Amino acid sequence: MEWIGMPANKTCESEVSMELFLHCSLVPAVFIIAVLSFLQRRGKKMAIDEKIPVLRGHFGLVVPLDFIGSLSNRWSYGFAFGAVSSSVLLLFSERYIPFTVPSWARALVYLAGALEVGLAYFPFFACLSTDFKIVGGVLGILYTLIWFIITLWDIVTCPSGQILGKYQKIICLWPCILCLFVLLARYIHMLVKAVQAHLNLDVDEDQERLLQTHQAQYVKRLLRAPPEREVEKSWFQRKIYDWDPYFKFPNRLIGTTIISLIDLYILSLADYSLSSYAFNRLDGLKDSLEDLASSLNMTDNIIAKSIPHIEELIRVARGAWLVTTIFAMLTSVTYIFHVLACYRKHLKRLWAGQKGFLPQKFHRPSSAVSMAAITRYSGWQIAFTLWGYLIIHFVQFLLGLLIAYALVLPIVHGNGLELLKHLAIIILTLALVAGLVILQIFLVHIFFLQDKILQTDKQKPLALNNRKAFHIFNYFFFFYNVIMGLGNCILRLIFSFTVGMCLVPRIDRTILQRGYETLDPGYHTWIGMIFADHYHSNPVMICFCHLLLAANLENQRRRISILSSFDNISSEPAENCRARVRWKLIYTLLKNPKLILLRKRRTSWSSSRSDQARPDTMTVPYVLASQYRNPVESDIPSTLLGHHVSMLLSTESPPESSSSTG
Repeated sequence: MEWIGMPANKTCESEVSMELFLHCSLVPAVFIIAVLSFLQRRGKKMAIDEKIPVLRGHFGLVVPLDFIGSLSNRWSYGFAFGAVSSSVLLLFSERYIPFTVPSWARALVYLAGALEVGLAYFPFFACLSTDFKIVGGVLGILYTLIWFIITLWDIVTCPSGQILGKYQKIICLWPCILCLFVLLARYIHMLVKAVQAHLNLDVDEDQERLLQTHQAQYVKRLLRAPPEREVEKSWFQRKIYDWDPYFKFPNRLIGTTIISLIDLYILSLADYSLSSYAFNRLDGLKDSLEDLASSLNMTDNIIAKSIPHIEELIRVARGAWLVTTIFAMLTSVTYIFHVLACYRKHLKRLWAGQKGFLPQKFHRPSSAVSMAAITRYSGWQIAFTLWGYLIIHFVQFLLGLLIAYALVLPIVHGNGLELLKHLAIIILTLALVAGLVILQIFLVHIFFLQDKILQTDKQKPLALNNRKAFHIFNYFFFFYNVIMGLGNCILRLIFSFTVGMCLVPRIDRTILQRGYETLDPGYHTWIGMIFADHYHSNPVMICFCHLLLAANLENQRRRISILSSFDNISSEPAENCRARVRWKLIYTLLKNPKLILLRKRRTSWSSSRSDQARPDTMTVPYVLASQYRNPVESDIPSTLLGHHVSMLLSTESPPESSSSTG
């Protein structure tokens, strides 16, 4: 368990090395990817398809998941990300590399580790997204079952640890076990549904559609007139969260949330283990100092006098660290869900055409920046959450020590009255300062502003009254405000530092001043991401495209139905239809040569023919016409006629089914 910061477990030895298993899992992962790639058809044929008939159209790209527009299998993808969470923290360690590398090559090591982890967990996502549900379900069940059994075997054979006791691995890895179990159940459900659909037992098989139901309902709500009386919301809906049934978070956000929560849980365990180890070492240092002081046989030496203070510091720090661990954890979890709420709020504002909540320079981000932000967001959000937890925890720990030494310990030591006296002086000073600031505002409001224009106005107009008295008032308060400015400058710096530290996990907010937002890469990524989602998932635009595609499909069906009334031929590929039409054309022209003279003249021939091989545009019509007018007396050989006919059809090869037509 060293990969989460815990000391090595020496009480037992696991029979399974998860690092070695990660390397070995690449073999079945590559096999599954190859099978799914073979089944996936390519949109365009290549030259190698003609040389190797087995590859004809096969080995297409296997997409693990749609990061932009897909809303199907959202929670399944989320639990797949949850299964990856333990290995994400493994990337921060180099133990999974079976050989040593120089320090300058660490960037390449991290890249290799990321590629290896991504390849090992690729089947979890690919089996969910494949169109071949039966094959994907079977392969997903087998691969997930292997990971589930190996992880359980690792826990059963050696569950204990030195920090959390005999259930250390269970405490650390139960989220991954739960995600693997849910993912296994999802594959079984997907396989059953696919088999039922294959046997025509279930016609309601889940399919990816362009227009989702909630998007259609969202557009319908826009077209309806607003209600005359709004429904009163509860306190939870007003202050915490208001659920919207017509909005769904994409799988990218759900996966990022799940993996952030699991990694935050594991990081908090690592934080607890490291802090326990550090405080135990401090206790050992304190014991060593006590032994040293007793060996000196001096009761008034500085070491003996400092031991009680060191012991008190260790006790207070241990308690403050434990309490702030809980508060930092709760703060980070709150931020994770608050980012989701801000994502929905910002995206709905963009759908409504509102950009006023964004800085002016971010109203039209570049397309490349927005699409690149899609690839960066998930990783950056997870990293910001983990780093934010550590920073918030440290800041809260310092604040806890300050409160303990400023308030708690004086009361414990019997100095409560003296503490109250100092607190009274501080509170009185702050009250006087705040009172003078409020007094300035009150005096300006009473004596130096003109009266309201209308009695219904909420405040007085920004118009000066008693101008000379105001100048005298401003002169005397000038010197006092200089002194006040010194203290407020320090307060401004403290508040800015504290708020900036606390907002590190909030990627939806910039921690820089207005005008310097471009220097905040996290906020820049957030803006690009929401704009990309705005352009690709706007319900109004998707509904419009759905109507266009539906109308186009209806027109195609109508044309096919009209053609099928003349020829009872089922729909076939475009290239076969074109070849069939051309052969029927030449057959019709051979039987009716008079039609040749009525056809439009061709302006160009295929570029693959040379100029010497191209017949004159009117050669073939005149040849066929002469054959029609006087087939016996014509001096044009039939071989020349056949040659020109073959030149006419040289751009297409006849279909096998029409060989008997001529």
